[in-house]
Amino acid sequence: MKSRIRIIAAGLVVAAIGLGVWFWLTAGRESTDDAQVDAPVTQIAARVGGTITKVAVSDNQQVEPGAVLVELDRGDYEVAVDKARAELTDAEASALAARSNVPITSTTAASNVTTARGSIVQAQGGVAAAERELDAARARLTTTQARVREAEATAAKAARDVERLRGLLAKDEVSQQQFDTLVAAADAQKAGVDSARSQVAEAEAGIRVAESKVIQARAGADQAHAELRTAETAPQQVSMTKARAAAADARVQQARANLAQAELNLQYATVKAPARGVISKKSLNPGQVVQPGQPLLALVQLDDVWVTANFKETQLNDVRAGQRATVKVDALGGRSFNGKVDSIAGATGARFSLLPPENATGNFVKIVQRVPVKIVLDSGQDPEHQLRPGLSVTPTVYTK
Repeated sequence: MKSRIRIIAAGLVVAAIGLGVWFWLTAGRESTDDAQVDAPVTQIAARVGGTITKVAVSDNQQVEPGAVLVELDRGDYEVAVDKARAELTDAEASALAARSNVPITSTTAASNVTTARGSIVQAQGGVAAAERELDAARARLTTTQARVREAEATAAKAARDVERLRGLLAKDEVSQQQFDTLVAAADAQKAGVDSARSQVAEAEAGIRVAESKVIQARAGADQAHAELRTAETAPQQVSMTKARAAAADARVQQARANLAQAELNLQYATVKAPARGVISKKSLNPGQVVQPGQPLLALVQLDDVWVTANFKETQLNDVRAGQRATVKVDALGGRSFNGKVDSIAGATGARFSLLPPENATGNFVKIVQRVPVKIVLDSGQDPEHQLRPGLSVTPTVYTK
């Protein structure tokens, strides 16, 4: 009986020691089997549409940065580049012509102002000369009219003298010679009247000519003023020419941008690897027509892997960034990798799910949530890249 008691007591002591050792070994660490390996997975898509002419990779093939993955038909994009280049050449020529017009317009406008002002001075001089000529013509008319009146009076007196001598001649009181002399003088006076009247008509014609010259000179002056007003719009003309030059320069910039975009589209017709990695989920073949943004394949970057450990919320009380961690990989026979806690997610995994729980419905059941913890591995532990995204692992975080 006593021996049985001693055996039971020894067993209890051993159990207590084992339990103490277990608590000692597990104290200051947190572990979970809800964890997997993660790595950057880039969905490779075409930035332009077109027909696939060549697929240069296969599934699970490792590629280097810049390696050609897919080639699209380049014909349409080469034509677009040629067209954009021609449009740029045309725009540059137009801009050069527009810029050349600016100094020409400035010089021409200044010259037009000077010429118009000179024309005004000349026209005003012509108006003054025409008005002086009109005044002179009017003066000549007045003089000739006075001469007509004078000649008419003299001719009338001569005619009266002839009539008086005619009666005396009949009485032989004057000689025939005297009478003939007086008749000749009367005829001369009458001819003088006709001459004076013709001079009046000539003077009146001169007035009309002078008046037409005045009208013509004034019209020339008005035209010169109009030309001056037009020439004085030179600043506006120069501004318009500069604006057209600026618009032409803007079209050059637009054409350059179009050419750059066309050249980029031509480059995008060749899809290249953005980083080193392994090709996965290839879903394309030559002859297939793809659209811009359509996923073609996935690139898994195995040079940068980490572990996402979904710890229970009750395990995170002492977990902090920077703490040491070990990761056992099931696929590698439990091989252990060293690392450290990089960061703790900002929310639970359930919050990021497609249908996050709505606890305000009244059907709340308390469930222990899991929070993703990112664990980065020390470099140089996986030179053969055996760690692949999605592998199950068991991480342990040492909190003390």
